[in-house]
Amino acid sequence: MKKLLIIAPLLFISTVSAQETAVTEVNTVAEDKMNIVKTNVTGYAFRNINISYERSINRWFAINVGFGTVAEGKVPFMNAFLNEEDEKDFKNLKIKATNFTIEPRFYIGQGYGKGFYFAPYYRYSKVSTNTFDYTYDYSAFGTTIPIPLKGLGDAKGNSGGLMVGAQFFLNKQHSFVLDFWIAGAHYGSGKGDFSLTSDIFLTPEMQAELKREIENLDIPFVDYTVETNTNGARIKVDGPWAGFRSGFSLGYRF
Repeated sequence: MKKLLIIAPLLFISTVSAQETAVTEVNTVAEDKMNIVKTNVTGYAFRNINISYERSINRWFAINVGFGTVAEGKVPFMNAFLNEEDEKDFKNLKIKATNFTIEPRFYIGQGYGKGFYFAPYYRYSKVSTNTFDYTYDYSAFGTTIPIPLKGLGDAKGNSGGLMVGAQFFLNKQHSFVLDFWIAGAHYGSGKGDFSLTSDIFLTPEMQAELKREIENLDIPFVDYTVETNTNGARIKVDGPWAGFRSGFSLGYRF
């Protein structure tokens, strides 16, 4: 019994001491390392070269700012929203894009950049095309005449969303970071202006058929209007702008 009375306080003191040491260690690391530079490695599969910077304001709150640019290339999953016949009309079409994201983060785990978090965010995006070839077939008097046009344009969008994720430290020094974007989605509005021009003078009949063909493309999730003239067509985009975010980022904490 006497041994138990002696050992119990020692165990209590040891436990408290260990807890204080752990808290001191966490706080020291937190004070020394409030910044993280990261890149979303899964984005590179879609030509998205990106970098982000996170700054801890306090234990539970941080600001993450990101920038990304998608190198010019083919439209991903184009065959998912255009049938094979319509897709053939767009020759050598390529796009490039940029985006900027500002993301306040609220940590509900250990904090100071570690654990689960939720993050409301704002994103600005811009998508532009190269000068591409578009051909439509004009039918008259039982004859089909291919009409070549040159296309060019861009669209910009502003959207807001919510990200849920978890961030982990990968080594004892808490220098290397894995940021898991579990799921994020944003929604907003966008505007765009695209032109199609031809060296051929377009009659009113040609313009009407070109207008119908572009309107019948029926691209999903995009609202657009078509105006035609003797030189070609102008497509104005004005409607919803949405996106989804998920992936893994690797970073360095300092």
